[in-house]
Amino acid sequence: MRFYPLILFLLISIFATACEGTSSPSEKARLSPSSQSSLEQKDTFELPSEISVSAIGDVLIHDRVYNDAKTSNGYDFMPMLKQVKPYLEDTTITMANQETMVGGEELGLSGYPSFNTPKEMGDNLKQLGVDVVTLANNHSLDKGARGIRSAIEHWETIGMMYTGVYKSKEDSENIRVYETKQGIDIAFLSYTYGTNGISVPESESYLVNLIDKREMKQDIAQAKEISDAVILSLHFGKQYEPMPNERQKKLVQFTADLGVDVVIGHHPHVLQPIEWVEGKQGNKMLAVYSLGNFFSGQDAFKKRIGGIIKFNIVKDQNNVQVKDPRFLLTYVTSSGAHNYEVIPMHKLTPTQLKNYKQVMEEQKQHLSQWLPELAFIE
Repeated sequence: MRFYPLILFLLISIFATACEGTSSPSEKARLSPSSQSSLEQKDTFELPSEISVSAIGDVLIHDRVYNDAKTSNGYDFMPMLKQVKPYLEDTTITMANQETMVGGEELGLSGYPSFNTPKEMGDNLKQLGVDVVTLANNHSLDKGARGIRSAIEHWETIGMMYTGVYKSKEDSENIRVYETKQGIDIAFLSYTYGTNGISVPESESYLVNLIDKREMKQDIAQAKEISDAVILSLHFGKQYEPMPNERQKKLVQFTADLGVDVVIGHHPHVLQPIEWVEGKQGNKMLAVYSLGNFFSGQDAFKKRIGGIIKFNIVKDQNNVQVKDPRFLLTYVTSSGAHNYEVIPMHKLTPTQLKNYKQVMEEQKQHLSQWLPELAFIE
């Protein structure tokens, strides 16, 4: 009997010690080395990021257009463009093909066939939400090297990224990469088939990017090293032809094989179909053969029709994909040589274009014949 208290004391001590050394299940999970490793892996996992891009076709400013934009203080094109502004400022990046150099009044304004555009056109593109202008086209040298340098000076003054024409060799070697806060960086390249017979000076061969497969291959390779995706502007094709020719298709295939993500085409001044082109590595490239005229003084019916191509670029780890192409049809209205305005086609009235609904359906079928999933914005 006298040993019972001692035994009871020992049993209580052992039980208390065991309780003090025991962790709850949740504490074990928190302190487990394997669980800590799992948490670290989750911390380094990156969710997919995504941006959106808009692109517009030829901005071809004839004298009748800038004369219509003249004010007592210069030139103002915004009243002509206000209806499309919401569709250009709603994406991460917006690009435009400024076909005429914005050399300004000091060089003498002019229209067809040798264009020189008021600098205010550049200001207004900036106001519209444009972030990048492509400048390599058949009118790049209309005012010679002086026209290019004057235009570049203005683009730099307003902080607009430009590509395709350059002020120096060093400038031409600097591939333009637009960095986004979403962590997707886009390289922009621009090339033209020629410059209307005006020779690029041998001593200044950097002035305009001409379509040269060897040069393009080098530039694309470099662009891919310093960016996540490459968007290529090509000024090519036959004017006023609604379908891409064989040379266009072969050149587009060449760029797809090099891993370009998107090609935006210009020069025909009318819309051409859109399609996916598969590269030799199995990659899929969005090919927009011709965006037509976005804003011009050309008065033929089909030359008034243009549009805005939109698409998304998704980056998941190291994989980049172009997806969700969609299109907004536009139309340039005017009263003779006055009252020029770019209007989303679905907002037209029968007074502005009697059969606009029929025209829309015809253009939808034309654009999507190789891309049935192409969506249209209305």
